[in-house]
This record gives sequence, C-alpha cells and structure tokens, in this order.
Amino acid sequence: MQNNPKIVILAGPTAVGKTDLSIALAKAMNTEIISADSVQIYEKLNIGSAKPTKEEMNGIVHHLIDFVPPTEKYSVSDYARDAKREIRKLHEQGKTPLIVGGTGLYINALLYEMDFGESMGDADYRKRMEVYAETEGAAALHAKLRQIDPEAADRIHQNNVRRVVRALEINHISGHKASDFSTVPAVTKDYKIYLFGLTRDREKLYARINKRVDLMLVQGLVEEVADLKKMGLDDSFQSMQGIGYKEVLGYLNHLYDYDTMVSLLKQSSRRYAKRQMTWFRRYDMLQAIDLEAYQRHDDIVRIILPKINIENEEEVQ
Repeated sequence: MQNNPKIVILAGPTAVGKTDLSIALAKAMNTEIISADSVQIYEKLNIGSAKPTKEEMNGIVHHLIDFVPPTEKYSVSDYARDAKREIRKLHEQGKTPLIVGGTGLYINALLYEMDFGESMGDADYRKRMEVYAETEGAAALHAKLRQIDPEAADRIHQNNVRRVVRALEINHISGHKASDFSTVPAVTKDYKIYLFGLTRDREKLYARINKRVDLMLVQGLVEEVADLKKMGLDDSFQSMQGIGYKEVLGYLNHLYDYDTMVSLLKQSSRRYAKRQMTWFRRYDMLQAIDLEAYQRHDDIVRIILPKINIENEEEVQ
C-alpha cells in the first residue's frame, strides 16, 4: 500500500461530460474507477441513470455500479463503507483510485470525517431524508429542519447535509430538538485528496441535458421504467426516486401526458444540475476545469496528471 495514499475525485453535474474524460484519465493513470452516483448503483436502472455501457467503459474496471437490487435501500453510510473498501483494495495494488460522479453526499462521505453510528437512529427515516436532499436539494432539506427546530437550523449550515439529516432524525425519534451540532466537519486524514470539478457554460450544459433526455427516450427509458413497474416498483422505493424514473412513473400512472412528462424530465434534470453546481462550488479544495476551454480530453489529462503527481506511463495520443 502507498505510504501517503491518494485519491482523485472527478465531480460534476449531470451531462457535463464526466464519463468520457474519466475513461481517458483512468487509462493515463493506469487505474480503475469507483462510481459516486446514487442511481447507477442500482441494477436494471440503466438508461435513466446514464450508466456507462461496456463499450463506453473501454476496458476500464468500474466499481459500485450495477450491484444493488432496485428493491433495496442503500444509504450514504453504505456507500462510505463500500467505497473505502474499494479504495483500500486499489491502494494495496499500488494504484491511485479515481472516484467519478455527481452525488454530493457520496463525495462528502469520502472528503470528511463522518460518524455513521447507528445508536439512537432510524435508518429508514435517515435514508428517506438523504434521498430528499439528493433530489430536492440541501436548501429544501434545511427548510424542513427550520420548521421544527429553528435554533438548530440557525446553527447548522444548509450545506452540512449530514448534520441536518441527523438533527431531523433525532427529532423524528425522540420528539426533542437536536443539540450541539458542529457546522463544519473535519476533512479526512485517510487520504491526500485531489478534487476536480467539471464545469460548462450553463446554457450549453442545459442544452446537453435536454439532448440527453431526448436520447434516453429514444433508447427506451419509458420501456425501462415500465419493466421496473411490472416488478412491483413504485415511487415508494428509493431507487424510483431518481430523476428520470419518478417523472416517467407519473406518466405511466396517468398523472400527465407524454409531452408534460418530457418537459418535467428536462426541467427536473436542469434543476438538479444547478443544485449540483452550487454544491460543488462550496468545496475549498476543488480545482475547477471548464470543459468548454478544451477541444480534446487528452489536453485535460495532460493538465491533471502533473497536479496529482502522476506520470503518464503511456504518452497520451
């Protein structure tokens, strides 16, 4: 294992272009990818999650993709456990793990010292609140806390989602207000972290999102969700709360017509991307990369490698 183990994180909003760049970077680093996507973890949720295909993976091993049955729940603490296990394995092989994704809570679980103790806890409630934060945003979750505990809401910053969830959970269980929460979690000492945030011009990103939604529908998103519905899955399942799945479920349940569904899909995806960009901007350690400034992924790889002190064993073509 490396004496000073490193991890590289490639974060960014939906449809920004993480997949192609991550493959090029993983090849240059001679490493494997650990996903940080809360929907791609699920089996059978392929099109709506933009899960990379075998062809898109281009020989790069991906971890924490396509391994949780859609009927099961999966929490941030589950992710922290599983991701750290995969990180440890790669370090033991002398490789620097590349974590790629857009789920802020998952990235937090690797960046900060987190206490995921189960004492005085309600795991189901906590998972629901984590999903709510992921789909509706940190501000909406914080508003829930302000309704029941204004003092805690004043003390806990809305971006400290773990603390907000914990405060809500304590109130849910005990009926009493939460007390004595810190506002800033400590950065982990487990790894030396290199965090890169991918960005694009907002209007161009929104255009990419709209185009992706159209492509997903052509690829069979409605049929994918219909098959999941036949399995007995509805919006009470965590897997079906993901953007793309809940909107199509509404259409299949005759809550609105097809055109309305498409409009909701695009709107929800754009709003989610905006929340993701806001989330990532708060990381002091983040090094932003504007993808609009480069024509080739290889040019970006050449910039990243020296920053993470890794030499490319094969010259980037």
